[in-house]
Parts: sequence; structure tokens; C-alpha cells
Amino acid sequence: MRKPVLAVVVTFNPDLNALTRTLSILNGQQSDVLVVDNGSSNFVKIRAKLTTSTEVELLPLNANLGLGAAHNAGIRFARTKGYEYVLLMDQDSIPLDHMVQRLLEAHRAKSTHQKLSAVGVTYLNADNGSESFFVRFGWLKFQRHYCAERDSDGCVLADFLISSGSLISLATLEKVGEMDEGLFIDHVDTEWFLRARNLGYHAFGVCDAVMQHGLGEQTHRVTLGRRQRNVPQHKPFRYYYIFRNSVLLYRRAYASGVWKWNDLQRLAMIAVMFGLLKSPRRANLTMMLRGFWHGIRGVTGPYSDA
Repeated sequence: MRKPVLAVVVTFNPDLNALTRTLSILNGQQSDVLVVDNGSSNFVKIRAKLTTSTEVELLPLNANLGLGAAHNAGIRFARTKGYEYVLLMDQDSIPLDHMVQRLLEAHRAKSTHQKLSAVGVTYLNADNGSESFFVRFGWLKFQRHYCAERDSDGCVLADFLISSGSLISLATLEKVGEMDEGLFIDHVDTEWFLRARNLGYHAFGVCDAVMQHGLGEQTHRVTLGRRQRNVPQHKPFRYYYIFRNSVLLYRRAYASGVWKWNDLQRLAMIAVMFGLLKSPRRANLTMMLRGFWHGIRGVTGPYSDA
């Protein structure tokens, strides 16, 4: 019997042991599993690994088309097969006990009395074990809201969620639309939630739905005022997409002014920390500036030197 949820796991050169673990856990919860491969160099090994399982379907894209395109391929697959929900997942995200069930319960509870865009997991950072927070837009900066503030449903209101671990109904996707494939990687989730929010939809983090997740290649502990924060560092090419796609979204009418102001502050912090202070400074700053310029020019899709 088909389960209500299709977990869409996007892969790109994954660690096969970690991937197998993630897929096995998802199969043991209330979800079927589809692996959408984004042109992995080790695809032959992925296919060989997955052909031993009758519980996982594989959809190869044969090239790296980006995160948005991979999510959309999974969403369309779910639609043709009659699933009620999609659960978007990264290859390096590890669900903990009852995660899918908790997300389903929260989605059904919240959607009975409001327009719900999605519910999402609470993260345990794989690097240091710290628990995540949920973000709302503030007039001074992004506001962090933790599970100590959970409501009677065990949820925390959020203005957007990280895509991995987000449960979205196919009915909502029909109304809000699919992911923006032109953004390629970064801000694919941000853009969709900004669009949904503009249409009156709300998102919630679910405190009892927990997943391990790594946010960057390296994490730095930074003191800002009285607080210490973990700031992920990425490879230089990612800063191209972060800056380009922020600028692209600033030009869109449904991106609220308060989000733009919050995001500008985030970009300034990234530019100072990784463009001026942390190596490789020159490569990081070059990609930031190129991304900023391409955003002004309206460039979309995968990175190009042009």
C-alpha cells in the first residue's frame, strides 16, 4: 500500500554508506523514497547500491541541473503517482526516530485552521550537536525562535524553513507553484517561502521532529555581542550563488522589505568574515562580487564566468 508521503532525496556525489543509512531510516517511517540524482560522478555505484532495494526508486537527471530542478522532478513524480505530501531531503540529512510521523501529525493539525505552506524539522547540527532555531523577520535583524517557545501543537511559527526536512502537501504546491530552477542552489527554499508567505501561507517548525544535518564544510564559533553563534563556512563557489540569488530576490515584488533588510545584514556579515578575515579570502571575495554583479544583470542558472 502506498504511504502518504514521498521522501525526495536529492543526491550529488554522495557518500554511499551515509546515503544508504538515510534511505533505510526513511523507509522505516511513514514515507516511500525517491532518489533524484543530479548527475553524480559515482552514479553507477549509486544505481548498483539501490537496485538491491525494492523500496527505493531512482530518478537520474544525467546532469547537475541544480537543487530546484531536482526538487521539481521529485514533486512531479509524486504528483503522477498520487502522493499527498512530499518530504524534501538532502543526502547528508539523517532523520531521527518518528520524524516523518511527527511532521505528518503537525501538518494535519496546523492545516485544519489556516493556510499552511510547510512544516519542518528541528536540526541537531552534525558538527557540534547544537539544536537549531526557527527564523522570523524582525525590523532590526533575523529573529531566532527556539523550541522553548513552542505552541500547544509543539510547533514554532517561522517565516521560512530550510528545504531539507520540509513536508509540503501537493495541494499547496499546486497553488504556490514549484521551486525556482533558475536559482540553481542557494535561496531556492527562501524564494518559495517568500512566495508562499506573500499568498498568505504560514510555516511552522516541529520541535519533536528531529534530524541531524550539517550546514557547511566548516563551522566557526563567533561571538556577537553577548551571544555566541555557529557560522558555517562554504566553498568559494557557494558565495557566488548566495550573493547572486539574494540580489535576484531583492528585485521581486513578493520579497518583503523586512526580509531584504535582514538579508542585507547577513550578506554584510558574510562579506566581512569570509571575504576579509577567513581564508581563502581572495577566492571568497571574488565569487561574492561576481555573484553580486550577476544578480544585478539578472543572470540565472548554473555559474558561468561570462
